[in-house]
Amino acid sequence: MLVKEGMKMEYDIIIIGGGVAGLAAAIQSRRLNLKTLVLAKEIGGLINLPHPVENYPGFKKTTGMELVKNIREHAESLKPEIKEETAVSCENKKGSFAVKTEKSEYSGKALIIATGSDRRKLGIPGEKEYAGKGVSYCASCDGPLFKNKTVAVIGGNDSAAKEALLMTEYAKKVYIIYRGEKIRAEPMIVEQVEKNKKIEIITNTNVVEIKGAAFLKSVILDREFNKSKEMKLDGVFVEIGQIPSSVLVEKLGVKLNAAKEVMVDKESKTSAEGVYAAGDVTDNGWKQIVVAVSQGSFAAFSAYKVLKAKEGK
Repeated sequence: MLVKEGMKMEYDIIIIGGGVAGLAAAIQSRRLNLKTLVLAKEIGGLINLPHPVENYPGFKKTTGMELVKNIREHAESLKPEIKEETAVSCENKKGSFAVKTEKSEYSGKALIIATGSDRRKLGIPGEKEYAGKGVSYCASCDGPLFKNKTVAVIGGNDSAAKEALLMTEYAKKVYIIYRGEKIRAEPMIVEQVEKNKKIEIITNTNVVEIKGAAFLKSVILDREFNKSKEMKLDGVFVEIGQIPSSVLVEKLGVKLNAAKEVMVDKESKTSAEGVYAAGDVTDNGWKQIVVAVSQGSFAAFSAYKVLKAKEGK
């Protein structure tokens, strides 16, 4: 169908975000026979990478990339409209929501926010200058560039530990540098890290500066390691968590917590009528794929109940 300039397409539900939460919402929404639109800059989001996934029911071991592929194929089989467009604004217009992208404008009776999160930066001298020149935020993307090199992963969560394990397939030595007393990954992942002879964990330490010439050559620590605060490295992988992508919906009156996460109740409802949220953008407290998928499904079902109640069905 050709859409004339200025013409808005009307949907029951507009899902903003194409990660696993958004795709799960689309699956449930279409199974409930709702006219559904998914808007996303990139389908898959942050998990659309070849990282191992070992805690998703039904798969003893898979990858984020493979999981996204399967969930997307499932969603597409139910024929929601999926558009790889970035939503730039949302507005509540007398009970319906106007969502503008860089290409068009759409109208929906309900919104599901599944915008996920962006990678958190260190914010230290040298980080910006050496991004792509030794500083990376994706081991699976850039790992092969550091074959037989010495690298460090900064962070102590699940993702940081997994990045370190992945980098042992390429680098000759991998440090984990973490500000806390011990890394906070799942026990099984910690066990794998501790058994790997290529990995060395440095705790109670911060990286305060990144130095180099054309490429990164070293980092400065806030305390001595091996009798020096300067540590020679070929690469640094930053994995210190994410920042929820909630800016888009602040004007809708959606309540956020201190961390800028969208606050939701047990039915995935936000504080704004007709607006639901799912996945890493929410205050769910546990950023896991299985949680995002379940929240996405619940958000669609909650929206369905409210829409049908308004129709008197």
